[in-house]
Amino acid sequence: MRTTVLAATLALLVAAPLQAAQPTRIPAAALARAATLRDAVLQDRTAWQVTESLTTEVGPRLAGSEADARAVAWAQAKLKALGYDKVWTEPVTFPKWVRRSESAQVLGPHAQPMRVAALGGSVDGTVEGEVVRLPDLAALEALPDGALAGKIAFVDYQMQARRDGSDYRNGGGIRGRGPSVAIRKGAVAFLMRSAGTDTSRAPHTGNTRYEPGLTPIPAAALSTIDAAQLARLVALGPTRVRLALDCGWDGEYTSQNVIGEITGSQRPDEIVLIGGHLDSWDYGTGAIDDGAGIGITMAVGALLKPLKPARTIRVVAFANEEQGLWGGRAYADTHAGAVAKHVIAAESDFGAGRIYGFDASARDLQPAALAQIQQVLAPLGIEWMPGKGDPESDIGPMAQRGMAWAWLGHDGTRYFDLHHDAEDTLDKIDPQDLAQNTAAYAVFTWLAAQAEGGFGSAPAAPAKD
Repeated sequence: MRTTVLAATLALLVAAPLQAAQPTRIPAAALARAATLRDAVLQDRTAWQVTESLTTEVGPRLAGSEADARAVAWAQAKLKALGYDKVWTEPVTFPKWVRRSESAQVLGPHAQPMRVAALGGSVDGTVEGEVVRLPDLAALEALPDGALAGKIAFVDYQMQARRDGSDYRNGGGIRGRGPSVAIRKGAVAFLMRSAGTDTSRAPHTGNTRYEPGLTPIPAAALSTIDAAQLARLVALGPTRVRLALDCGWDGEYTSQNVIGEITGSQRPDEIVLIGGHLDSWDYGTGAIDDGAGIGITMAVGALLKPLKPARTIRVVAFANEEQGLWGGRAYADTHAGAVAKHVIAAESDFGAGRIYGFDASARDLQPAALAQIQQVLAPLGIEWMPGKGDPESDIGPMAQRGMAWAWLGHDGTRYFDLHHDAEDTLDKIDPQDLAQNTAAYAVFTWLAAQAEGGFGSAPAAPAKD
């Protein structure tokens, strides 16, 4: 799923070169071809076929699992089958987290089972304790240290559905920081209402981390229905819960970023990068997160190949985004010396809802060229929304180093109904919406490849302490 990064970096990307930048233009012939391409891609099924293949033939792709290796092999084979000129892999090593089993039940006179999902990175353990309900993370933080000694912290924040998914900063923030806060308050375990906007008994997983120096406690998410049930039980009086998690770290694992290229016909050393992440969580089949992004971007490269783009089109299927942007960070480390050659990048990692907005880091640097791109995107229902976007998850680390980026904003109103849960499956994707996404990425990628001039990629100044 997407990660908002680089607010401070935007200034580095656009401020320094503003006065010296030469205007970038896109030739009229490229714009005309883009309009024809846009309309043709709306009728094309390549992105759907790729997404269907990944989610059916591989299924869930937890980083470090046996399915991770099968996904890497699948991606290599698919890129070759789609006609990419070059296909290779680059290693990505990370700690391996495994899930074996999980359960929770209310004890005492109202005994009943509850649906939970261990948070990625959680430690194992079986604990019992009285539940203390907190309405949000701020309420947990406000407790005195040690106030929850022997108890189970339960943060019952209900995420709100928004087109831009902005309330995830709250729901996801609880998942990321909540367990560490609970430890400082003395809790023996951490429960949260799933970071989701659905009404369902399917709990949402996702990654958490423990602050250094703290002794980890078991941490899990309740389905939204079970969270509401637990809140009602707590309102009736003291409520005890037993939480049993069998999960944890199991050494290191080396996966791969899988990379395919369509070689540029005129400027092969200049790169337009697009991609998504190959891994997923282990309940659904990772269709919206991020099979759709893989399908969209792999299809775009294949569809542009017959047009012989001037610049090289590079598609990256990033490894292990879900547990900490491992693939994106590895890519940035490997290609740190080639920031300027990455003319611009865009990543699809926010589902398959219709794209409604366009933004880019070069909004002030190259407004005319971006206006040309927007002109061709507009018939797809896409608006120019300067200042609203950010680089999606895996291209963030490279953007921090100075790479220019673009944002094609998906409608995320229903995205968090499915995010990281068992309902993230192929049937939730609307084929027409997926085709609109693919058409938008095809237009952007083609015009970026044909643009005469750049979008501001240059090594960023080192961050000051």
